[in-house]
Amino acid sequence: MPVKFKKTKLSDDAFESAAAFDVNNNGILDIVCGAYWYEGPDFKKRHKIYEPEEVDEYYDDFSNIAMDINGNGLTDYLTGAVWGAALRWYENPGDPDKQWPVHIVDNCGCIERACAWDIDGDGRLEIVPNTPGDPVQIFKLKTDKDGKGTGEFEKTVVWDKPQGHGIGAGDITGNGRCDIILNGGWLEAPEDPYKGDWVWHPEFQTFWSASTPMLVVDITGNGLGDVIVGGGHNYGLEWYEQQRFANGERRWIPHSIDPYNSQYHDLQWADIDGDGACELITGKRYRAHNGHDPGGNDDIGLYYFKWNGTSFVKQVIDYGSPDVASGTGIYFAIADLNGNGRLDIVAPGKEGLHLFENLGNE
Repeated sequence: MPVKFKKTKLSDDAFESAAAFDVNNNGILDIVCGAYWYEGPDFKKRHKIYEPEEVDEYYDDFSNIAMDINGNGLTDYLTGAVWGAALRWYENPGDPDKQWPVHIVDNCGCIERACAWDIDGDGRLEIVPNTPGDPVQIFKLKTDKDGKGTGEFEKTVVWDKPQGHGIGAGDITGNGRCDIILNGGWLEAPEDPYKGDWVWHPEFQTFWSASTPMLVVDITGNGLGDVIVGGGHNYGLEWYEQQRFANGERRWIPHSIDPYNSQYHDLQWADIDGDGACELITGKRYRAHNGHDPGGNDDIGLYYFKWNGTSFVKQVIDYGSPDVASGTGIYFAIADLNGNGRLDIVAPGKEGLHLFENLGNE
């Protein structure tokens, strides 16, 4: 049975990224979105984080990656900037009445969106921004002897060519390393991702405006990592099936998931229905290019796609005009916000900030 959701609109603000983490260390998850954080468990009271700067229809805030960056036990977060062309982090002050100091990590180029993966397998997340016109760069948090963050990051350039729109990461080879996916192929990770040479494999061509992220998932259960990619600024949602042959040759077979909706910019893979198997959760980033994308002014929606063994089946969570429905923005959040064991969805966007409480399928 399809999962049912209770939708609540938390704000009309047009911020496009959101996260769920415990801001005030009271053991209850809060929501961080744009210039504000919302106190759990009811998210009715909000506090100012910073003074936002609006550019056209955008705010220069294209990700919310939660991390204790300075090691003081409070969760901070990182974001990327297009106009500021910088990776920066906001420092949790530990006082709900104080705004959060901002720190520049690196002026690394215009960031479509920052992503976080465990690139080196040490159990900690590294930051990999999607900077379409710039090289692939990995930012690793520096830690002290106790493993606590120091507030500083070390940058490593692993591919010195323009990376293009869209990025993903996961184990393609099956050797346990975290490879990196771009919209024209993939980079094979060396044993030491910071000192070794990454090998480029131009084996497939996705959408020119590939989603951020692209997902690496073993969809068919044959032990090989497949790739799921959305059209971030066009119609389409697809997956590429990895096939490997005895002579070492690798082929990628494209399969369409949904060719009829546009601006699938953010994708997540999680067990939204609680059956032990993950689903693809995604939706439209409303007015990603202010209405200039193909389908930019179509109705918007939020969906999950369930793999049935041969294809993906679409379930609609929300759909309609932007005055009544929600998409996913550029960075949406999935978390068990009320502690009932079911994953809820926090969906930001130019259509406002919405909470979708998972009611299960009973």
